[in-house]
Parts: sequence; structure tokens; C-alpha cells
Amino acid sequence: MNTATKLGVFAAGLAVVFGGAYAVGVTQEEDLPRGQAAYSPEPAHGGHAHEESAEAPADHVPGGLQISQDGYRLHPAATTLEPGKSHEFAFHVAGPDGKPVTGYQVAHEKKLHLIVAPRDLGGFQHLHPELAPDGTWTVPLTLPEPGAYRMYADFAPEGGPALTLGADLTAPGDFEPDPFPATSRTSTVDGYTVTLQGEMNPGQPSPLSLVVSKDGQKVNPEPYLGAQGHLVMLRAGDLAYLHVHPMTGLIFMAQAPREGGAYRLFFDFKHGGTVRTASFTLEG
Repeated sequence: MNTATKLGVFAAGLAVVFGGAYAVGVTQEEDLPRGQAAYSPEPAHGGHAHEESAEAPADHVPGGLQISQDGYRLHPAATTLEPGKSHEFAFHVAGPDGKPVTGYQVAHEKKLHLIVAPRDLGGFQHLHPELAPDGTWTVPLTLPEPGAYRMYADFAPEGGPALTLGADLTAPGDFEPDPFPATSRTSTVDGYTVTLQGEMNPGQPSPLSLVVSKDGQKVNPEPYLGAQGHLVMLRAGDLAYLHVHPMTGLIFMAQAPREGGAYRLFFDFKHGGTVRTASFTLEG
């Protein structure tokens, strides 16, 4: 099977249509990632909560499934990147007037958080691009191996809603997607052990807490982007970017749709001056 065929089969197998999506078309079919149906949700976002935004009900469509929403559209300068090579990745967000957005609200000390993950969810990158006066965002980005990837831009424009827009990226070459990681509540990274506590309750807010330890002793993470840690949750299949709101310390409130599913959780924490990422798999 050639590379193009593999990519097509893999992307088609990942397409999922959310139940309960509304019928009024905010975006058009051509605005959406491959294999996705058109949605018209209430404003929704995930990951990094903006202080002024309200928590969306669990039956609303999660963020990251659409390339455009509420008049805003994500424009990557390129969507095909050579694997294993660092690229100066550029993109912009067009506003309702069609012009690049230049004003953004700050959330967790940044105006925009960029998440990049392979579609098999075996990895994760949390990046912070630089904004040019003309509205162009740039950041060094490496797609480590051939395959299909998803990018998420998590932001709130000045005077606009908090949004998470998504787009597909491709690193050409032969690849085989890895099996979805087995359920796990413990992650080990660089000698640190991170334990996830709590349950995912579909359709209801779910508190999740994390405990970091090293050599058998509990560790208190250092402040990082205005918090003790940051948690991103992606759903298997459609790669929805789900609501995770920081509460206090290492406690987060997760918001999952009523449909449930399997999720990958990526937790960034800083200790000894270095940021590390622990990953988990949960069923909800």
C-alpha cells in the first residue's frame, strides 16, 4: 500500500460524527478537516481556560474539530512538512472581517497556545509561537516521524470568544500508526512518577488530580505559565480537544461529552527548571 493510500485509510477510520450537534451551519463542509461533518455549536474551547469565559455544557461540540468557528478561521502557511526537520512554522487567524487578527487576550501568560499531536496520540508538543505585528504566528516545529498530525490553536481574540481551532498536518513517508495506548494512570518521565487520580464522568464535570514524586518523595512542581501544571485532553478517534480547567494546585476540572470515549491526557509540569510531560490514557 502506498503512502497516499495509507493516509487516506487512516484518516477515514478516524472520522467520527458527534451526536447532538446542531443543524444550523456556522461553517461549511470545505472548512472542516477531512472526514468531518459540519457542526454549528455554541462557542466551545478546551485546554487553557480564559478567565472571562464560561464553562460550556458537556453536550456541546468540543474544540479543535473545526478549522473555522464564529467567523474566525485558522490559516496554516503550510500543512505538509518534511519529517525529522525543524521548520519555521507559520500561521495566522483571520477574523470576521477576513483580515489577520492582531490583538489577543492573555491566558496562562501567553496569547496563544499551540498543541501538535500525531493522530495515533503517541506524542504531544505544547508550543508558544511569537506574534508579528501583521498577525502572523511563527514557531520552530518538527514533526518527528512520517504520519498524520493535528494542530490546535487555543486562543481568545480581543473582544471575541475563546476558541480552539484545528487543522491537519502531514509528514510524508511510509508509516504505521501505533496502537492506541492502553489505559494507564501512572506515567514515568526522567525519573519522576506522576499519578492521575479521579474518574471521567461523561456529561458531568469531573475533578482530576495529579501527584508528582521522585525517589519515593512527593514533589511540588515549580510555577509554569502561571500555574503548577497544565493538562490537555484529546479524545481517541476524532481527536477532540476537550475542556480542562485548572482549579487549585494540581486539581483540574475536565468536561467530557455524554458520549464518552477513550482519552489521552498530557500533563506539563516544571521541576528543577525543566518542563516535562507525563501522559495517561483514560476511559470515560
